[in-house]
Amino acid sequence: MERSPSNVLFVVLDTVRKDHLGPYGYERETTPELSAFAEEATVFESAIAPAPWTLPVHASLFTGRYPSQHGADQGSPYLDDATTLASVLSAAGYDTACYSSNAWITPYTGLTNGFDDHDSFFEVLPRDVLSGPLASAWQAVNDNDYLRDIASKLVRVGAVAHAKLASGEGADSKTPSVIDRTRSFIDDSDGDEGWFAFVNLMDAHLPYYPPEEYREEFAPGVDPDAVCQNSKEYNSGARDVDDDEWEAIRGLYDAEIAHMDAELGRLFAWLRETGQWEETTVVVCADHGELHGEHDLYGHEFALYDELINVPLLVKHPDLEADRRDDLVELLDLYHTTLDAVDVDPDAVDRAGTDGDAVPLDPTRSLLSGEYRAFDGVTDPDPGQRAVGGSDGEDDGDEAADDYAFVEYAQPVIELHHLEQKASEADIVLPEDHRAYSRLRAARSTDAKYVRADRIPDEGYRLDEDPDESSPVDPADDAVVAAAERALARFEDAVGGAWDDPTETAGDQADALADADEETRDRLRELGYLE
Repeated sequence: MERSPSNVLFVVLDTVRKDHLGPYGYERETTPELSAFAEEATVFESAIAPAPWTLPVHASLFTGRYPSQHGADQGSPYLDDATTLASVLSAAGYDTACYSSNAWITPYTGLTNGFDDHDSFFEVLPRDVLSGPLASAWQAVNDNDYLRDIASKLVRVGAVAHAKLASGEGADSKTPSVIDRTRSFIDDSDGDEGWFAFVNLMDAHLPYYPPEEYREEFAPGVDPDAVCQNSKEYNSGARDVDDDEWEAIRGLYDAEIAHMDAELGRLFAWLRETGQWEETTVVVCADHGELHGEHDLYGHEFALYDELINVPLLVKHPDLEADRRDDLVELLDLYHTTLDAVDVDPDAVDRAGTDGDAVPLDPTRSLLSGEYRAFDGVTDPDPGQRAVGGSDGEDDGDEAADDYAFVEYAQPVIELHHLEQKASEADIVLPEDHRAYSRLRAARSTDAKYVRADRIPDEGYRLDEDPDESSPVDPADDAVVAAAERALARFEDAVGGAWDDPTETAGDQADALADADEETRDRLRELGYLE
């Protein structure tokens, strides 16, 4: 039997839509390197993210759990009491490293737990917020009922870096440094078994400031500072964007993707030149996508449309043919796929000193297994397996799919605050039933989707007939959509109940900060938590 590859390169292209990539038929030449890679990889058409934003998706990638299970979300923005994929691989003798230019993937969120080496590539990290007058202010904030559970944690998340990104001050791409550091790690690796390198490339996340050579190719004449680079301005109704401006924005977005593609190609070429390519399993995906005016939304907040959750996924491994697959895939399956690729089961690894339990390797969730998604025989099913394997005794119709992916979006905190701020500046009052206040869950098959919400109407779609999700379908009128709704109900039961009662909205922060000095208040404004 041929030995499996001993190394894993796991790349997340942050905020990248699959329909802007060559392997998925995009007409612009944004990704020649990924298109070449696709010739020797499996390209998945229906890969579904468990959430539409970075933190919960990465926590799912690193734990094999749904967001409701691992709990890392904006209300509690850190991964706690969980043994990560990196922890398991490190304990099994692999060298592990995480290099990212995303502010959420830091020690403050726990997402770097288990990595022997990691770097977020920001010049300024929020270490200073944990001491001095600012810390005293956050102590006061913690006395506020609404912010008590989130304030100090949000500081640890890397808000300084987030603010730099949002302002454009941190616009210079960190991707070349991420690639260089990854090469150095691989070059220096002397692990007993091999290496696991996790890379997140952030260029396609707002705001878009691509290097000039790519901007001139994909967005000639476009000034990044002259177009709308703040999604909250548009989503709040404070800013309009016409067709020409959307075209310019998409051009900048494409330029960012092209830059990432070139840098990723540089890493791929080096692995080939050094004779490590054949020994390396390569996973390339996005954590979520982006909306550019579709559904009257900008960014990746407040919705679960397919532009956000149906993400690109390409995997190279000897057990996978160089081909395309249309069957349903969940990103949290990549936890098991990675373990399977290097033949490591957490239950067989001595993890002394690690926190919490690791999810065991489950062949029904590994892309490399002949048992993939054959959930009926699983003895201890997770919520998704229970929802898919469960039978409700109803006739779903001949066209109904029997496999579903599940997506969760808890009420946002940071995005909601900024949205309210932009609305207030424009004298706009957001209604209580604005989608920004709503929690969302979805069940998605290859043919249909059903989204449950607590403040806005539920939405059902026949994706096989309406891939743009432009015409909602009542489950009472369609058996396939009705089947998706029932699958979602089973998932909701498995994770503790449906989100069908509206949550409380943000409270008043003023009293909590009344005693803070002006320097501290200015610093909090810079971090984005005060107007």
